[in-house]
Parts: sequence; C-alpha cells; structure tokens
Amino acid sequence: MYVSQIKDALWWAYDIPGNIGWILYFVGLGRYLAKGGASVSTAILLAIPAVAMLIGIAELVSERICKLDRRLPAVRFWRGFGALTIGGALGAILSAVTLRSNVSAGNGILMLTGGLLCFVFAGLIAVSFKMERV
Repeated sequence: MYVSQIKDALWWAYDIPGNIGWILYFVGLGRYLAKGGASVSTAILLAIPAVAMLIGIAELVSERICKLDRRLPAVRFWRGFGALTIGGALGAILSAVTLRSNVSAGNGILMLTGGLLCFVFAGLIAVSFKMERV
C-alpha cells in the first residue's frame, strides 16, 4: 500500500494546477487536431499522452468513489498518479517537438504548458506517497 500524509491545503495547491494542466493539454490537442494538417503519425503520437492522462484521471476518480483517499494499493497508485505524471512528461516533450516544427504554435504552447503542469503537480502529489511497511 502507498500512503500519503499530505495536508489538505497542499493537496489542493497541487491538485488544481495539475487539473488545469491536463485540461489545457486536451484543449490544445483538440484544437490542433481540429485545425487539420497534422499527419496521422503526429496525431497518434500526440494522442498517446492524452490516453495516459485519461487513464490516470479515470483511476483517480474511481479511487475517490471507492473512498481510497491517500491510501492506495500499488497498482492503483501507479495507474493513477503514474499514468498522469508520465502522460504529462510525455505530453510536454512531444508538444515541444511539435512547437519546434512551427506547426500550430498556439496549440503547441497550450499542450506544452498543460503537459508541464500535469507532470509537475501530479508528480508532487505522487512523491508525497510512501510505501507502507507491513
């Protein structure tokens, strides 16, 4: 089991910008894809972090529904916070590459900012969890 003793105020201070992050990534990705002109391979690459973030979000919502707050089995911890953190990092990296190609810079900035926020703040919550000794 992974357990966190993080205070409510700090949790919210990390949770809100983290949520803003994945929302920004999804908005930027949606606008980027809606604009067209993206190759299929680029669209698939940029969708991979979104899928990882979506898996993390779904897991964390189900954890909340099951009242597992701050006390998580390893599988749920990694599927929730691990997927969000990795999705954010990968999203930031891939959107930076997209920006480098000067394709749809505004949407790339949204995705880069969103990925960074998700990575940093989901990661900060994740590191507050410690493996419980039995």
